[in-house]
Amino acid sequence: MVSKATWIWYPGDYEIWLGNKMNNRRTDRGAYFPPFWKQDSHYVTVEFSKVVNLVEEETVTLATEGNYNIKIDGKMLFGMPKEFSLSAGVHHINIKVHNQCSPPTLFILGKTINSDESWNVTFEDKEWIDESGKASDTLSTVYRHVGFWNFNSPDDLPSNFKLKRRHDNVVSCIDGLFDFGRETFGYVKLHGIKGEGKINLYYGESEEEAKDKEFCETLDKLVVKDGVITDLVTGNTVSLTDVYTMENSKTFRYVFVDTEGCSIENVSMDYEYMPEQEKGSFKCSDEEVNRIWDIGVYTLQLTAREFFIDGIKRDRWVWSGDATQSYLMNFYLFNDNEMVKRTTWLLGGKVPVTSHINTIMDYTFYWLISIYDYYLYSGDRHFLFQIYPMMQVYMDFVLGRTDRDGMVEGMTGDWVFVDWADEPMDKHGQLAFEQILFKKSLEAISAVAEITGDSEGCEKYGKLADVLGAKLIPYFWNDNKQALIHNRINGKQGDSLFRYPNIFAVLYGYLTKEQQESVKRTVILNDDVLKITTPYMRFYELEALCILGEQNRVMKEIKSYWGGMLMEGATTFWEKYNPDEHGVKKYAMYGRPYGKSLCHAWGASPIYLLGKYFLGVKPTKPGYEEYKVSPALGGLDWIEGKVPTPFGSVYVKMTKESVTVMSDGGKGTLVLNGGKKQVDIPVGSEITVML
Repeated sequence: MVSKATWIWYPGDYEIWLGNKMNNRRTDRGAYFPPFWKQDSHYVTVEFSKVVNLVEEETVTLATEGNYNIKIDGKMLFGMPKEFSLSAGVHHINIKVHNQCSPPTLFILGKTINSDESWNVTFEDKEWIDESGKASDTLSTVYRHVGFWNFNSPDDLPSNFKLKRRHDNVVSCIDGLFDFGRETFGYVKLHGIKGEGKINLYYGESEEEAKDKEFCETLDKLVVKDGVITDLVTGNTVSLTDVYTMENSKTFRYVFVDTEGCSIENVSMDYEYMPEQEKGSFKCSDEEVNRIWDIGVYTLQLTAREFFIDGIKRDRWVWSGDATQSYLMNFYLFNDNEMVKRTTWLLGGKVPVTSHINTIMDYTFYWLISIYDYYLYSGDRHFLFQIYPMMQVYMDFVLGRTDRDGMVEGMTGDWVFVDWADEPMDKHGQLAFEQILFKKSLEAISAVAEITGDSEGCEKYGKLADVLGAKLIPYFWNDNKQALIHNRINGKQGDSLFRYPNIFAVLYGYLTKEQQESVKRTVILNDDVLKITTPYMRFYELEALCILGEQNRVMKEIKSYWGGMLMEGATTFWEKYNPDEHGVKKYAMYGRPYGKSLCHAWGASPIYLLGKYFLGVKPTKPGYEEYKVSPALGGLDWIEGKVPTPFGSVYVKMTKESVTVMSDGGKGTLVLNGGKKQVDIPVGSEITVML
């Protein structure tokens, strides 16, 4: 079978290059604000290679982004030909491409020879020639499988990629305050500019923010003079036309336009987005829950751009903790595997590794764990072979920073995050939360090592996970509190009790049944333990409760917490929500009155919870080769929806009387009554089981 031609590159290079373009668009009240972690770049010269065996002569055409040479069977061709011919037989093709500005990429189109995933690539071929004219041994050259996306014609250059745009109009305008009706993202367009003077634009996720000229998070300033508009943020100038489109995209619901000496007739926008197909769905008997699902979908859509980003107003960066949750939501909504891989490549970066991902210890662990999660949902072994070497680099970095107990502690330059907590949290010493993530990371890389054929690595990482796991309970379990305490300093348990380590110990199955019940009682359902006010950790807390069979309680929490944001007028879900905060105070964060993101990726977590623990669909073998359906009403009268899979989807409908399931593939098992009743799910036909 002959595959289709596509543009290819060194794996991760295009993703890093594209991510740099996106991560460096952030501004803080008009000032350029770059990421504060190491930013890598692409290799400027790479060699693509393939061995072909032709049954007849073939001519292929070639396109590149960059200068190149072609070597056939060890001999270079003259110049930079746009096509070349090969006779029947075995041939070695080597093509070097150089590009300083964007990643070197290659497109080859022929009858049987096409640029596709079967090509190899390296950034150094190690071929040199000595004084006798003898070529060196290149066996030490490390070749990788190429990277690619969906650029499938010679004219569709990867470096020209742009998000889609759609024109949208305002809903209302009162005294210069333009309201687009809901949170949005894109380029403001000014219509009918007349006169000379200044135009100041103040953006707001809320009306209060847009009207606050001094403290709104984002703004733009323009000068109109002599038929020319100057953008004071970029310094660029253009001739005045009927419609002027701002150079930089912004997040807003409201735009307050303040003019001096000139006027405008109207404002509209070009909405900017990544086209995504909603493959997953959810409906139920409760309209508030349906609305929560819909707002969650819109929130994830806005934060799914070139990559999965955190929030669209402030950072617009790729953060590993945020992205890990976006991946899981994505598996139950878009099932966009390419977006997951792009984001993973960008976060991983390149060697040498000099700090944790995003400088945050927890985020390195989330990155490692997320790779096996991706494999479980996708079945994509090819990606594991590509990314495993970088996983090893990060794990070596972590192992080189462990203490005498083989545990991780925050070191100079490390940001130990955990969560935005409403009370001070001691980050010193051995945190139980970090050790739990560390153990899970070791288990994840051990599993990937086994899949990729590294038996030595599999054994090494597996033993380290076992040794660390054997210390978790003796070191952190407190019999008096009947829970895992927060930290140990100098070998002594601290006094603090937080939800985080206990939640994750439940998630990863590190507690006995008796310990789980103790944790549920003494921590998760104990209002005296500091409550979680971020959707980020509510995600995991509610998942733990679902694992503990508390779907009825979780549904009430979803309606209370996310429904509470809807009651506050939210059109997307927030970075943090505390129902005790009212008025303008509810928008404050980071010591700034409007610092809080009102559209944050981790706010969309009901998508994942409703798909996995209410529709109840979850893979038990990679790529849904085998899976289970364990639906739960959670106090609702009925639920209905689809979960996307590599083979299509799994449809589930549950009422108080029956469960209906239909699947497009895989080996599925319907599990009811706590596992007491199990029914095989046929492929391609609907079954209904009475309760």
